[in-house]
Amino acid sequence: MEPIQVGLLGIGTVGSGTFEVLARNQEEIRRRAGRGIEITMVADLDVERARALVGDRARIVGDAREVIANPEIDIVVELIGGYGIARTLVLEAIAAGKHVVTANKALLAVHGGEIFAAARDKGVMVAFEAAVAGGIPIIKALREGLTANRIEWIAGIINGTTNFILSEMRDQGLDFDEALADAQRLGYAEADPTFDIEGIDAAHKITLMSAIAFGVPVQFDNAHIEGIKGLQAVDIRYAEQLGYRIKLLGITRRRSSGIELRVHPTLVPAKRLIANVEGAMNAVMVHADAVGTTLYYGKGAGSEPTASSVIADLVDIARLHTADPGNRVPHLAFQPDELHATPVLPINEVNTAFYLRLRVADQKGVLAAITRILAEGDISIDAVLQRESEEGESQTDLIILTHETMEGPMREALAKMQALPTVLAPIINLRKEELA
Repeated sequence: MEPIQVGLLGIGTVGSGTFEVLARNQEEIRRRAGRGIEITMVADLDVERARALVGDRARIVGDAREVIANPEIDIVVELIGGYGIARTLVLEAIAAGKHVVTANKALLAVHGGEIFAAARDKGVMVAFEAAVAGGIPIIKALREGLTANRIEWIAGIINGTTNFILSEMRDQGLDFDEALADAQRLGYAEADPTFDIEGIDAAHKITLMSAIAFGVPVQFDNAHIEGIKGLQAVDIRYAEQLGYRIKLLGITRRRSSGIELRVHPTLVPAKRLIANVEGAMNAVMVHADAVGTTLYYGKGAGSEPTASSVIADLVDIARLHTADPGNRVPHLAFQPDELHATPVLPINEVNTAFYLRLRVADQKGVLAAITRILAEGDISIDAVLQRESEEGESQTDLIILTHETMEGPMREALAKMQALPTVLAPIINLRKEELA
């Protein structure tokens, strides 16, 4: 059988890794796919750089539309990134009857509904394993490996940059700015790290996993997103003393009234495996009714780890290239006419436990006033820790862990506590998840 021909749009870090791994493991991949898979065209604006990487092993062009227009190209791999020209090119490739492989989580989280609908109309596949957690095959696990299960929740460390920063803050006692500078110096963070440290990148990924897990449309605009920029080293230290570690988690959970979809710094018990994922590594926990809790761990970024997922998608398409579209695995795991428009719960309706740190005057009656406010809001206290403040003997840090409560009443209680004259600084509040 003739090799399936692939056109590559963008030969940056992931593109070059894809080209090299595919070439290096060509025979192994052919034995698994049942036919060869060859990248025969590469489009990149920097033609000379692309030519230096590829040589004469593929045709190099500066215009991506030349790849899309080539009738010999069966699959287009989009590795350009972003929402703009990438969306246009993906839709044009689909309109031309090409299958698409992409690592572009931002594109799918925002425009996935449009793209998947276009692909269904043309009878082509859109594969995106590389869009979530790099080399970890989490999309395949959710779409296929766990298909017998009713998935209840997912919680993931799905941004390596922020996990590296938090690991540095904990291990080295660094402030956020120092840890970020280290991450940039070592190449773990971009010069502009906004998408990472503000939680946007993680939100793109948990949005896709939520859609696959629960059979709902992609709903990125409804996700609650908080980053790690405001985290302080003192809270990481206090969390450690209480038996917790702070991780930026993407969380999606099925509730009777809707779906939780949120990204934020989270206290996780130190005894959980996911709490011990350090550096730039990723990990995803999935809890389902039949299998229980499973954990997927590995490199969430990088040239060859991400290329591994891109090529896995190419192999899947090569196997199913001639299959009837109705017999292929649906893009979002559920049949298109079985997707339910289940609402995403507003953050005020989410139930979770909390970590609170209050800098208060060191005098009688302060704790009583605070606990009274919590009791009035029907918020139960799990633990209290008092530590001398770094600001001097007249102040103290009061750390409170609560049991699970609804976010709305907690916000009301926080406002009342903040108004107390004995509360001397903005109250720090972080969510806590047991992940049991």
